[in-house]
Amino acid sequence: MNMAEQQLLAHKELRGKLQTHISMARHTSWRVGGLADRFYAPADIEDLAQFLRSLPSDEAIYFIGLGSNTLVRDGGVRGTVILTHPALSALRLENETQSESGELALTVYCEAGVASPKLARFTARHGLCGAEFLVGIPGTLGGALAMNTGCFGHETWGMVHRVLVVGRDGKVMQRNREDYEVGYRSVTLKGNQNTPALTEWFLAAWIRLDRGDAKRGKQTIDVLLKQRGETQPLDRPNAGSVFRNPKSDFAARLIEQCGFKGLRVGGAEISQKHANFIVNTGTAMAADIEALIQQVQQGVKDLCGVDLEAEVRIIGEP
Repeated sequence: MNMAEQQLLAHKELRGKLQTHISMARHTSWRVGGLADRFYAPADIEDLAQFLRSLPSDEAIYFIGLGSNTLVRDGGVRGTVILTHPALSALRLENETQSESGELALTVYCEAGVASPKLARFTARHGLCGAEFLVGIPGTLGGALAMNTGCFGHETWGMVHRVLVVGRDGKVMQRNREDYEVGYRSVTLKGNQNTPALTEWFLAAWIRLDRGDAKRGKQTIDVLLKQRGETQPLDRPNAGSVFRNPKSDFAARLIEQCGFKGLRVGGAEISQKHANFIVNTGTAMAADIEALIQQVQQGVKDLCGVDLEAEVRIIGEP
């Protein structure tokens, strides 16, 4: 442990847990990845902000929730990984005044470490409709906000009213939906188009949904879960959809058309159940998964003339 790590561990104002040399395979849904130099589990938002203020200005920082949609390379992460789940777990209903009409509207406040399926069930249980699709997203709200994640024809930012973010300096602030340029799997802070919104990290969101029927909401969730179970390889470690859908087409269709279902590199395999999923058959290394991603991209380019863009975030050293 170096001097900087010793100073952080001795920081009396921090209430979270700082560990060093932690295997990221324990914290990613693919169950692969090397060691993170530092790994911090904050106590709450205030503690997280204090921790960020205590880090050196040149420290590399990575936020992770449930570790879906992320591939950590076998060489591990040089820098600090911050775990949002389960610490940032507040989920509640709030009454707010709508500026347009002056009437009270029911709003859901949800912190970034809450699992997306939990948010879906919470809103349905309280008779709110529009968030049921989140039951099909295997991650946290933080990741869904960062990527405008979607499925079943819906996207996360379609229901966001405003967000709570934290900057690199530990400053916490609110931003409105209008502050962001939101597209397909893309969220950018307006006025800073060349920089991803992740120069700030999402801590929470206020979500507005239409009132509906709790029983019907539960039925919708049950249907979506059944559909997910029938079409996705839930029995093996995976990170969700690997590639973004190209315009007016589907990545899975292109991959299947190229005959890549079942294609393997080491212990990584293109799922026989859904061609846009790569599964860990039990012995995969991160290098196997990354090589398979690259092989599929090259194959689809050669055979179909389409550039597939990876949806998963790849971090760390080879």
